[in-house]
Amino acid sequence: MQNWNDLRLILAISRARTLKGGADLLRINHSTAFRNLNTIEQKLGARLFERLPGGVYQPTPIGERAAATAERMETEAHALDRDITGSDTRLVGNLRVTSSETLAFRVLTEQLARFRSLHPGIMVELAVDNRVFDLSRREADVALRVTRPREPELFGKKLANIAWTIYGAPEVVGEGAVDDPANLRQHPFVGWSDPTRGVAAADWLNESLRPMNVAYRTNSLINQFTAARAGMGLAILPCYLGDLEPGLVRGVRDPIASLTRELWIVTHEDLKGTARIKAFLETVGGRLGSPAGSIRRDTGLDAGRAGVRLRGACD
Repeated sequence: MQNWNDLRLILAISRARTLKGGADLLRINHSTAFRNLNTIEQKLGARLFERLPGGVYQPTPIGERAAATAERMETEAHALDRDITGSDTRLVGNLRVTSSETLAFRVLTEQLARFRSLHPGIMVELAVDNRVFDLSRREADVALRVTRPREPELFGKKLANIAWTIYGAPEVVGEGAVDDPANLRQHPFVGWSDPTRGVAAADWLNESLRPMNVAYRTNSLINQFTAARAGMGLAILPCYLGDLEPGLVRGVRDPIASLTRELWIVTHEDLKGTARIKAFLETVGGRLGSPAGSIRRDTGLDAGRAGVRLRGACD
């Protein structure tokens, strides 16, 4: 096993548990992955994966050992990459940022434009995705997350508290906002598609409404926002999204306390000194966390506290 690309393929298939999933991780086509895996196994004279029903690829004991070796090599390669990047003092190069779709839609893009005007030598790539990217593996350089990070190797700061409440088109809400969400249970709602687990707004709807109350379902929060604006029903939305939309009004006057979430900006500990990442944390993070920035108290976000290294601070 002298070829790193062979080991990367084994590791990718082991992680995905399917040939197609492994190919997608490496951004190669399925036929290339199939051909390369067969070549590796023929060269070794050993089977690395058992082909199970449903397209599942289960590592054999030899395959597990090869994948573990590849993972250790990958970890060292990423550490070297972070060491090199962390010492870069130039305000040039690529910067990969990730955030949720609603933050990108309503809040972040304006700040990225401002950042680019200040630092034209930095090319920003924004990955709009609701999943949590692995910053240790350099899937992104900086992440905006709506939960407090738990990984001890990360560095970041809390920017704001994100408030949520119920919104709808004026004709759906009716006479005006109410104090008790229970008073809206006879209205149609826009809900989350099943199965949805671990999303606070979805859990609240499932606990508070009967299925017949839900007139429309989608797992896209932006689509829920659009559907509510179109009059399809009430929707639970972050206040920075709902309050700034003239086609929506609050159905519940105050934010729903149990749905409040934190907004954090984080990077890897090894990268916090990189010039372009430090500039992003100070410029965009400072702006989003300031009441004077585009996130304001009247849009349901309260300014956060000073930056902290997350190791040992995640009780």
